Amino acid sequence: KIMEQKKIITDKSKLLTRTESVFHYVKIDPVEEEYMKVWIKEPTFFQLEQAQMKMFNINMQEKDVSFDMTEVYRYLFEAFVEKTDPMLNAIDLLRLNAYAGSQLKAVLPDPFSMLEVDADLKASSEQP
Repeated sequence: KIMEQKKIITDKSKLLTRTESVFHYVKIDPVEEEYMKVWIKEPTFFQLEQAQMKMFNINMQEKDVSFDMTEVYRYLFEAFVEKTDPMLNAIDLLRLNAYAGSQLKAVLPDPFSMLEVDADLKASSEQP
């Protein structure tokens, strides 16, 4: 069986997250045209994995598993909101009203939408 040659990258920066945050305007009121500025950090693979695990509460004594999205969003806010204008601290972020919070959530990384595994990976990966 002949393996097709794959292009191997030489610039490892293509594999790494950006160091600069991404700027967003976040609307804070459904009626008024008022916004806050938010800078969101790009997540690493392991940070997204950690966010997914925050969803599960495992109680070994009671042999119970429950789901808690609150912990996921708390982690996402704390880990990926670099700064805001006006400046909000961690407590302020957790106290956002429902509209502003849902708008901010829309610009946060989504740990449940990681890309599918490439179909080629499921095929033979023998070295030539």
